Amino acid sequence: MRILHVLDHSLPLHSGYTFRTASILKEQRRLGWETVQMTTQKQNSGAGLQDEADGWLFHRTPGPDSEGPLVQMRNTARRLADVVRATQPDLIHAHSPVLNALPALWVGRRTGLPVVYEMRSSWEDAAVDHGTTREGSLRYKVSRGLESFALRHADQITTICEGLRRDIEVRGIASERITVIPNAVDADTFQFGVEADPALRQSLGLDGATVLGFAGSFYAYEGLQLLVQAMEQLAARRADLKLLLVGGGFQDAQLRAQVAAAGLESRVVFTGRVPHAQVQRYYELIDVLAYPRLPMRLTETVTPLKPLEAMAQGRIFVASDVGGHRELVRDGETGFLCKAGDAGALAAAIEDVLARRAEWPRVRAQARHFVEVERTWAHSVARYADVYARALARHGRRLPLSA
Repeated sequence: MRILHVLDHSLPLHSGYTFRTASILKEQRRLGWETVQMTTQKQNSGAGLQDEADGWLFHRTPGPDSEGPLVQMRNTARRLADVVRATQPDLIHAHSPVLNALPALWVGRRTGLPVVYEMRSSWEDAAVDHGTTREGSLRYKVSRGLESFALRHADQITTICEGLRRDIEVRGIASERITVIPNAVDADTFQFGVEADPALRQSLGLDGATVLGFAGSFYAYEGLQLLVQAMEQLAARRADLKLLLVGGGFQDAQLRAQVAAAGLESRVVFTGRVPHAQVQRYYELIDVLAYPRLPMRLTETVTPLKPLEAMAQGRIFVASDVGGHRELVRDGETGFLCKAGDAGALAAAIEDVLARRAEWPRVRAQARHFVEVERTWAHSVARYADVYARALARHGRRLPLSA
């Protein structure tokens, strides 16, 4: 079976989106399925019509990522039609956003190919988070209407968590057409219980410190401003405490200004972006990770990858109790939850976790076991077999899913 994946962006760019995609492709190939990968012009790679990244061949869509959505969808449809003719897939698997799903549905109808739509987040909620749309506005309603249209017309729907499943069902979509393919990790790629690199610790000025930390993209919804506020409260009571922020993004300058205004320059370390292959070395420096996501529709419905990666490494972490975290984290068993949107609650939770070091080995072991048993990519990706079979059946086709 040959599956054509239509993607917003891909490797060599690094994001939770690209890492999920890479894991899906790897596992589908392991199952004996053929995959074809195409990105829209949001990738903006400038590499021509084809590009290889990390051993994967991607079909690219030329054009700047600044063009409007209608132009982007037209260009995606034209490029997708060309790729379909060249590769002759058995079905099209379009991944969020809806700007990918609508061209896929158009090409699928013209070619008679089944279309599976994977909704990783809703377009309208992502637009609200990035500040381009106000919830309840006309643009928001149009965005939600387009999302619902794509969901109604796809042959099958997959999504990443139960929160999004419920959001899809609310739109009037029958539950039997929706399959959750949850985020997962390849546990074997994460080292468990590794000691920190003393040279790296020293170079960052962390010798002798108890280290709080975050590693990832600095988006507003991550709530990192609350983490700095919590650090300000804790700093007066714990002279040994330092905060390590690994990564960068839209909130970088704002966070640095907040740290300076609080007089915490000597207590907060910004590393900037680091190569993905090196991120684990920084994780190993951190005693307690923090994921203080803010309460909003996006974080209430969507589950992130970061806590799963932390569990796979046996890292201790505190996460806000938004819906996406509650779906992943068993409080006190695989991690610790605190009230979302409250810097004081975050600071209190961090202090409590630091005082419970005797429990850390148990929590680490339980978290790793949870990942190994329930959240491996092999377990998640195997669910696509039934999804693809149902999509093909709607077109009167049956294919052996093992090849």
